Amino acid sequence: MTTITFIKPDGERVDVEATNGATVMEVAKDHDMPMLAACGGSLACATCHVVVDESWFEKSGELCEAEEDLLDSAHGLTNTSRLCCQMKVSDELNGMAMTLPPME
Repeated sequence: MTTITFIKPDGERVDVEATNGATVMEVAKDHDMPMLAACGGSLACATCHVVVDESWFEKSGELCEAEEDLLDSAHGLTNTSRLCCQMKVSDELNGMAMTLPPME
């Protein structure tokens, strides 16, 4: 199992156990994190936007062109923003922290 830390919009840190192979979005939804994830991971919206801790960003995986395009519509976009439906849980992400922006 891999541990991922979600930082809620109110600053609360929540460590969760995640199964390798799942998407980070699936893990967030399974643990009732405040995230809309409207398209269910089909890469059709930006409502699973997260801000990955800078020290973990390079390990979060490659951004495809579609993800980059959708991120342009995300509220609170940063240099380490990702759509967590595109991030797969793996041993390399053990300990990763990310902030959940306020839902707009």
